[in-house]
Amino acid sequence: MDKPKASTRAKNKYNSANYDRIATQVKKGMRDELRVAAENKGYPSLNRYIVDLLEKDTGLKLL
Repeated sequence: MDKPKASTRAKNKYNSANYDRIATQVKKGMRDELRVAAENKGYPSLNRYIVDLLEKDTGLKLL
């Protein structure tokens, strides 16, 4: 397998040092429905939508 580009390695290194990852599971097909719901509410991504919901619920600044 080819090595990732230097820029990709740098981004991965930065993200690894500065962010935690949280994985979740939903029933098959729900991811697409959630993505559409996020788009309909004007969010640029499903991740941003989820982070916004968590921030509103917890009062924490996550990003």
